[in-house]
Amino acid sequence: MSKLGSLGARLHRGEISYDFIGHRKLWYGISILITITAILGLTVRGLNMGIDFQGGAVFTTPKTSVSVSQAEDYARDASGHDAVVQKLGNDTLRIQIAGMDTQQSDEIKDKLAADFKVDSEKIAADLVGPSWGDQIANKAWQGLAIFMVLVVIYLAIAFEWRMAIAALVALIHDITITVGIYALVGFEVTPGTVIGLLTILGYSLYDTVVVFDSLKEQTKDLTKQTRFTYSDVANRSINGTLVRSINTTVVALLPVAGLLFIGGGVLGAGTLNDISLSLFVGLAAGAYSSIFIATPLVADLKEREPQMKALKKRVLAKRAQATADEEIAESRSYADDADDATPAVVGPRNQPAARNRGRGRPSGKRR
Repeated sequence: MSKLGSLGARLHRGEISYDFIGHRKLWYGISILITITAILGLTVRGLNMGIDFQGGAVFTTPKTSVSVSQAEDYARDASGHDAVVQKLGNDTLRIQIAGMDTQQSDEIKDKLAADFKVDSEKIAADLVGPSWGDQIANKAWQGLAIFMVLVVIYLAIAFEWRMAIAALVALIHDITITVGIYALVGFEVTPGTVIGLLTILGYSLYDTVVVFDSLKEQTKDLTKQTRFTYSDVANRSINGTLVRSINTTVVALLPVAGLLFIGGGVLGAGTLNDISLSLFVGLAAGAYSSIFIATPLVADLKEREPQMKALKKRVLAKRAQATADEEIAESRSYADDADDATPAVVGPRNQPAARNRGRGRPSGKRR
């Protein structure tokens, strides 16, 4: 068995563990810091919305030797706006310019044809109206809201409302971080980005539900014993599924990393960036939130119940009594060892004095 497999088996059996719940304030602080950074990115830089959301024109050139940077300059001079230029596989260029209407599109097409030194008829132009972008954005928000509502209802029925609330907080945490990364990096937001966001929510829920299912099984009749608190059992649930969550996340991240870093970075397939970045960031954030946010939050909510408060009080009192008994037993053992170490006295203690008295007596003979 590999070292990771052996570690997973020991974690599952409870032979070793890490106190995730005990350090939950640290995890909360890290998450708050990352979330604030993401919100600042959204506030300061904003999202680079694609033409599918805000409308615009897309121009596709014939095969050309013009570089991407030079094409961006041509498009900026022709339209007065920044353009997104992508080089396609057959040496053609795809130029996206937001906020254009039909008349402006025709004028820009003619200017681009002059700059590229080709006939304007060879440049394909597609126009996306702002109303279409608004419809896409509204549908995306509606889909996300419906997804969230269904998730909360399902988890409340399958588990309980506290777990549903914790899962919802974790999902909002993942979405906020992913969208904030998009704002900071400046990648274009397209319908593929929305698809990626919905996909990562499913992965995040998968890890969360695995931990919640283990927690539900281990907390049956929990109040009938006095060995473990709810936080103790929650910590065991996280440790028992930790290696499984790591394996699932790593296996899912490897192909996504290939799309993002090799496909989008090395090969220059920029059309892959919109969906691959959302998947990569979301999968990592989802694995983090399942372990460090959702389950600790459930433990916090559960231990506010009167029954769990009473259980925690009994468990801590029993542990304190056990500690006191051990200290008493250790002190008694130390005292017994000290008595056993006292050296024994052999013979009478006043033997030298007796010899001195014998020397001073008369022998009974006269000279």
